Amino acid sequence: MSNEPAMEKGRVAVMDEPEKLSYREYDLPKPGPGAVLLKVLRSNICGSELHIWRGQHPTKKKGVLGHEMIGEVHSLGEGVDTDFAGEPIKKGDRIVSAYYITCRKCAACREGHFHLCEHAYDFWNQAPEESPHFHGTFASHYYIHPDQYFYKVPDNVSEASAASANCALSQVYFGLDKSGVTYGQTIVIQGAGGLGLNAIAVAKEKGATVIAIDGVEGRLKQAEQFGADHVLNMNDYGSTAERAQAVLDLTGGIGADMAMEVTGVPAAFAEGIHLIRPGGKYVTIGNITPGKMVEFDPGLLTRKSIQIIPVVRYNPWYLYKALKFLSDTQGKYPFDDMMDAEFSIDEIKLALDKSAAREVTRASIVMERP
Repeated sequence: MSNEPAMEKGRVAVMDEPEKLSYREYDLPKPGPGAVLLKVLRSNICGSELHIWRGQHPTKKKGVLGHEMIGEVHSLGEGVDTDFAGEPIKKGDRIVSAYYITCRKCAACREGHFHLCEHAYDFWNQAPEESPHFHGTFASHYYIHPDQYFYKVPDNVSEASAASANCALSQVYFGLDKSGVTYGQTIVIQGAGGLGLNAIAVAKEKGATVIAIDGVEGRLKQAEQFGADHVLNMNDYGSTAERAQAVLDLTGGIGADMAMEVTGVPAAFAEGIHLIRPGGKYVTIGNITPGKMVEFDPGLLTRKSIQIIPVVRYNPWYLYKALKFLSDTQGKYPFDDMMDAEFSIDEIKLALDKSAAREVTRASIVMERP
């Protein structure tokens, strides 16, 4: 008999097909040079997961899920002694990572568009059977590859707050910076889910006046807690024209300087240009499923000379900016309360189903502790 110790194992949740989930068990891999193996502490359900879960993603119809997370260092590969900000790291430190690869060599990366890296999902798209197995964060462990940016979580930032940093907060921060929104301007945030609430907080810190639009009263109450100056329940207005008039009334008849769409609803995108003043800007983040069509008024867009700024992912250093934002604004915004439901690793399907049905705003999967 061998005297070698048994290999430590971990679990991975696998979507076998849309809305069907199973679990696999694998030996924990030893991280290679430049890599890190994390023990997942918490992983949130993001809108992207819901698109995949409902079969709406153009290519991903099965495999691992999960990307918005916080973990702690289980083991470090050769040569890894700091994070991507030069902060020393060791086993047990809390870490968040960008959920995609930044190769720095492809055509997009060579132009500085790291968020558009052609190899972004090389590993996330791999089947769990392929080593190192732990490609997604709906799992007990997660493998960070050498080309993934990762950062140590500041001590004063809670696990619950940090878990949203590597997707929701970083992405809207990136989008708002692209919009150039600044002090004294007004921005409409279409959607008060996870992305919307994070966007409200960042926009407020930039000195903007925020108008939040949603159709769920509970979300609008949360929007107010995150600093929204005005909230509009879209159910109180019967048409785009009525909602546009409500925004005009709140902006002295001018319209918002900017708007951000984080709903994932094509009709919201079509409506957005009606809410913005001539010469304004429109950031769209939520609509990520190709092939979902909507009627659109290109003549109005041209007449108003509105600049549309589509945003997918974020440049990876925005994750560091997001962590600093959370650290610097601790206690000012209720980030810890954003997650309104927690589930165990065995309840991932339930969490996905309840999120898809909008029974919860933001669900978090809290992994088992040893």
